[in-house]
Order: sequence, then structure tokens, then C-alpha cells
Amino acid sequence: MSNPGGASISTDQLKARYIGTGDADMTKYEWLTNIHRDTFASHVGHYDALSYFAVAQNDSIGRVRLEMLEQMIQPCGPPPSKSDA
Repeated sequence: MSNPGGASISTDQLKARYIGTGDADMTKYEWLTNIHRDTFASHVGHYDALSYFAVAQNDSIGRVRLEMLEQMIQPCGPPPSKSDA
């Protein structure tokens, strides 16, 4: 992969630039959490999508934004317990 200047970018630089890129050691829970947070951030950042959800839920735009921001804390629930096997 290369950047606009033409120089190639290593995977370490790519992971440093984009946090949700992931790696082979990433768990399913971490991957799903990143996907859900990216989705909520996109919805909150796009006013038209946010207003669509507000109309569909019959709530104010501010309330829908607040609920989405609160869901970003733990979008997939509490993390699974790590068992030493």
C-alpha cells in the first residue's frame, strides 16, 4: 500500500494511523466493538442520518445523539471473561 506521495506504508504505520485496523491477535469482541463504535460515530457525525433516526424513533435529535454517544462506551456489552486454558 502506498500514500499519495508514492512511498509505501508499513503495516505498523498503518495501524498507528488507523486505530481500528486490527491484527491477527485481535479478538472477535474487540473487532465488533471497533465496528460498532465506527458506525455510531458515523451516524452522529452525519446530521441527515441522525435526523432520520430521530424521526423514526419519535425522539429529538439531541436525545438520539446522546443515546448513540452513550452506546459507544460499551457497544457490545461488557467484555467477555478471559479464561486461562
